[in-house]
Formats: sequence, C-alpha cells, structure tokens
Amino acid sequence: MVQTLPKTQGWQGTAHLAYRLRGNKCTPIETFTQAPLKIQKPLYPEGDGVCHSTLVHTAGGMVGGDSLDISLELGQDCRTLLTTAAANKIYGSQLSSNQGHPLAVDQSVRLTLGSNSCLEWFPQETIAFNQAHFHQEIRVDLAPGAIWCGWDIMRFGRSARGERFEQGEVRSRISIWQNQQPLWIDPQRLLGGSATLDSLNGLAGYPVVGTFALVGKLPEPAQLDPLRALWNPEHPGDSGVTRLQQGLLCRYRGPASQAARKWFVAVWQILRPWYLHTAVTVPRVWGR
Repeated sequence: MVQTLPKTQGWQGTAHLAYRLRGNKCTPIETFTQAPLKIQKPLYPEGDGVCHSTLVHTAGGMVGGDSLDISLELGQDCRTLLTTAAANKIYGSQLSSNQGHPLAVDQSVRLTLGSNSCLEWFPQETIAFNQAHFHQEIRVDLAPGAIWCGWDIMRFGRSARGERFEQGEVRSRISIWQNQQPLWIDPQRLLGGSATLDSLNGLAGYPVVGTFALVGKLPEPAQLDPLRALWNPEHPGDSGVTRLQQGLLCRYRGPASQAARKWFVAVWQILRPWYLHTAVTVPRVWGR
C-alpha cells in the first residue's frame, strides 16, 4: 500500500495555456500563470505554423509542500512545441511539523489535443535530490488525428557531486487516452535506497532514466531499425525501442541526462518529417 504524504501550503504554481489556429498561425489565446510559473513570449522559428513556448519556474526549484498545476489545450490543427527554460530541481523534503512525515512535491499536467493537432512536450530534465518526495501525474487526451510526442528525463541524486538517491520517493504516471480508451499508461515508482537502484531490472546503478514516446500514429516495424541504429553500443548505458498500440516508445538508462536528450533529439529528427512533414528546429533555450 502506497502511503499518501501530507501537503502543506507552499508554492501553488499554475499555468493554463490554450492555442488556436488564426489563419495559418498557431496562436496562444490564453496564457494564465500564477507564481512561480511564467510563460515566455511565443516564438516562431519554423514560421507561423508551429508555436514554440517556454515555461519558466522562477523560484529555481521545488520543496516539500509545493505543487504545480499545468493544463494545455490545443485547438484543431494546431502545432505547438513546449519546453522549459531549465532543469526542474526537487529538493529534499523536511518533516511535516504535525505528522512527522516528509512533505511531497506534486506536479499535475493535463494536456488536451484537438483533432489533427500536434503537441511536442519536451521539458528539460527533472533532478530529484536525495530525500526528495516527488509525485507527478501527466494525462494526455487525444482527439482523432491528434499526435503527442514527448519525453521525461529524470536524474536521481546529484550524481556529479557523488550523491545517490538513498532516501525519498519518486512516483510518476503518464497516461494517453483517446475516446475514453487508454492508448498507453506508464506508472513508475522508485524508493530511495531500494534494490531497484542497482538491479539489472531497474536502474542498474545508473542515475538517469529517460522515456520518449510518440502516440497517435503507428510506425511500421521497419521504421524502428534506424532509431535503434542511432545508439552507439560502446557508450555507457542502455537503450530500447519498441512499438506501442498507437505509436512508439524509447527508453534510456545511463550516466548522463545530456546523453539521454542527445539520443532523443536524434530520434525526433528522424521521426518528425514522418509525423509532421517538417524538419526539426531545436528550441534556442536548449543552447548548443
């Protein structure tokens, strides 16, 4: 039985975003945010057809009791890429003063995609510090013809400083739905200091895990071979590519979040001309 951790009144960040097609331009029509979240001015490096948006967490990190509530709605035929300005840091939680339990950080994301729309959901990595308690729920609802392409990259502990995730808990659940039917559900849970950290069936001693998924369009089996060939088996870490019910899934575990993103971007570069009929334009906030 999973214990529900108590909440307290910390930062209650909110972002409600909505996009519609105005002529040939994908335009934000609602950009309501509440601190510490902020949305930057939309960019169009690919022309009017694809809107690039960047979400900023102005506090620089999250502590126990903080929560984020993010919702995004795409209208029919909209094309939007959303990323974040920096890594999401989850600091170690202190004990609740009245119950003696660690305080959790909660993030709830609800993404609603209209018919024939496409959302590319590419937040930068999440770093769970030792003793962090982080609960994440991402739900995506697809209308007919809609496509969601997204990733989630998680680092357990500040491994560059030699820190391991010895205490804490990370829970994450991604679910993709269409017509009230699940297309893909991916629940994950990791306890700090558990055997999963070193198990070959878990993290195998690596601090970083990553998931890249495309849902809404099913590739042919032969299309997966070039994606698998992108991975250099001499590099540290492991990768895998498989088909989903209506899409594909890539997994990474290894020593570096930069390696995960580099591979995911290479996968994206191959897939995007197939599902969106345009080449990749990397968001400038990622740097080079």
